Amino acid sequence: MKKLSLVVLISGSGSNLQAIIDAIESAKLQAEIKAVISNRPEAYGLSRAQQHNIPTIGIDHQQFTSREQFDLRLQQEIDALQPDIIVLAGYMRILTTGFIDHFFPRILNIHPSLLPKYQGLHTHQRALENHDRIHGVSIHIVTAELDSGPVILQGQFDVTAQDDSDSLQQKAHALEHKMYPLVLSWLSQQRLLLTSGQPIFDDETIQQPLSLDNFLEDI
Repeated sequence: MKKLSLVVLISGSGSNLQAIIDAIESAKLQAEIKAVISNRPEAYGLSRAQQHNIPTIGIDHQQFTSREQFDLRLQQEIDALQPDIIVLAGYMRILTTGFIDHFFPRILNIHPSLLPKYQGLHTHQRALENHDRIHGVSIHIVTAELDSGPVILQGQFDVTAQDDSDSLQQKAHALEHKMYPLVLSWLSQQRLLLTSGQPIFDDETIQQPLSLDNFLEDI
């Protein structure tokens, strides 16, 4: 079976990247990371990749005069690698429409809320301020509208009276590290197909996000 080829985009420590690497090395995920690319050349996630002999590319966004120029350079780097999927794993830049259109629907993002709730930043604090009892994580296809593409999988957890933003972030990370390798494994097995419309899972269109609770035995 052909391995799923990935390019992973990061901006920080790369904990989701590490979860994907671990899944590959334990043979839970039949995939190959062609490169890890960061807009911050000092990002620790690049060091994580190098420790596993994965090629890395640092492109400092501050060296470009416009977002469009930066994304064009990023696009050229990715095109040269020809990955099946582009994985946003803590990539903290809004992508331009031209970049998204070029790769659509092959860009995945993981977002720390139960979309469509809390698009954008500070999701954990917003959940606390609204006294939510349930919070979670979503994996979705990236479209030009921020955090609004078709959602593939969601995982959720309880919010308790003792929680703060930091503890919710820890709970979210614990789910993220399970969810990203799972969704990528579905792609590698061709159980999941990304289309220009709604994604397809096990030959059925995903009308509502899949729930992680139904796939815990697959992790």
